[in-house]
Amino acid sequence: MTAVAYRGQLTLITGASSGLGEEFARQLAQRGSDLVLVARRKDRLENLAGELSDRYGIAVHTVAQDLGDARAGEVLAAELESRGLVVTSLVNNAGFATFGPFHEEDPERLRQEIALNVSAVTDISRAFINQLQAHGRGVLINVASMAAYQANPRMAVYGATKAFVLSLTEALWAESRGTGLKVIALSPGATQTEFFDVVGTSDAAGGQRLQQPRDVVATVLEALDGKNPPPSVIAGRRNRLMAGAARRLMTRAQVTRVVDRMTRSTGEPAA
Repeated sequence: MTAVAYRGQLTLITGASSGLGEEFARQLAQRGSDLVLVARRKDRLENLAGELSDRYGIAVHTVAQDLGDARAGEVLAAELESRGLVVTSLVNNAGFATFGPFHEEDPERLRQEIALNVSAVTDISRAFINQLQAHGRGVLINVASMAAYQANPRMAVYGATKAFVLSLTEALWAESRGTGLKVIALSPGATQTEFFDVVGTSDAAGGQRLQQPRDVVATVLEALDGKNPPPSVIAGRRNRLMAGAARRLMTRAQVTRVVDRMTRSTGEPAA
């Protein structure tokens, strides 16, 4: 096993004010990485930065930025350059979901979802990948989802955005081979975070038992410590078994019908 040497690195984490982003910050701080924490909620970022800096003796920088705005990566890169900060690892974690029949969704909310889940991930990855590859000892983690592996009735746009993230990241994994940069997509299942508060309903979990953020983050960091990390990893043994069984034993239409049943609200008529 070749563990990643995080001490002396500077890791940029988006969506760092809560949930998986906060957990990434905690586990990477424990491993000795300096951090750049990015999210909209400045007070949360500064509280977390102070805690981690005091506890682990690392440097923690904060950037309060709405990554759903245009040119998110360009703006963020310019801000860090102005501070003299050179990022060596990157965790694209920021994102959110909407839930409900597609024809009832708010078009503006869907545009925001695509902007954050797709455009920001693309723009930020592009803005920093040259320096990540030049450093050659860091990691690029893009947070996808179990929703990336099939169509998702009532979460149609979210699933499509995460399928994009999965495909993009696996391509970057191939393109980065030989540079020293380790690239991987992380696909959690339903996880105990503020995700469902933003979605507005627990129905989006489809009755699944919620994973804990610490276990999800540990899964991808342990995978990256291996000699030849895969291009993507699914968090949770049950999720891995389900994804594998779905690919081997069911057609895409059958999988979609199963997800449809799992996320249908009580009393909602069958399609």
